[in-house]
Amino acid sequence: MEFRGTTICAVKRDGVTAIAGDGQVTMGESVIFKNTAIKVRRIFGGKVILGFAGSVTDAFALTERFEGMLNKFGGNLMRSAVELAELWRSDKIGRKLDAMMITADENTLLILSGTGEVIEPDEGVCAIGSGGNYALAAARALYQETNYDAETIARKALKIASEICVFTNDNIRCEIVGKTTKKQLNADTVAEKAEKTTKKPRAKKTKEA
Repeated sequence: MEFRGTTICAVKRDGVTAIAGDGQVTMGESVIFKNTAIKVRRIFGGKVILGFAGSVTDAFALTERFEGMLNKFGGNLMRSAVELAELWRSDKIGRKLDAMMITADENTLLILSGTGEVIEPDEGVCAIGSGGNYALAAARALYQETNYDAETIARKALKIASEICVFTNDNIRCEIVGKTTKKQLNADTVAEKAEKTTKKPRAKKTKEA
């Protein structure tokens, strides 16, 4: 009986990419084995983020091999993905993996499958896994109809998917990569100024006559 991870959703907007994943691992078709699994992580010194769905064992194998390619090609995301796909197509790896992965760096967002497919999604929105279609529909609607940032859209889309798909829960983890927005920079600057103004110098003690 296989253990399966479930839903991953990714959104790219305004130079920031967010990948969100739920925490449910299902054993077979009917047993929830774990609710707090971590399916989204950072690799290559934090410069690349990824999330996986499918057979847990195959997903870890896919992630490990992809990370090896990143190290080999100096963090070039597209080339690493294509080289990994070529290994599958030439049958040097030996078997197809029952897993899919979404990965991103500061500039590129890709979907990789265990069958050797590399896809760059349209509109900077994509989702995979059991609840992937629900998350994708929700993310596209939020992307087109709101001004939410990438992380907010990814989290909200996954929350909606968790309310529909029995293989997805609302224990959501999200990783972000990309430039810091002006709004974030301004917020940090305001917070720093506020902290400085609240710090008062200690009064010097005077000697009693």
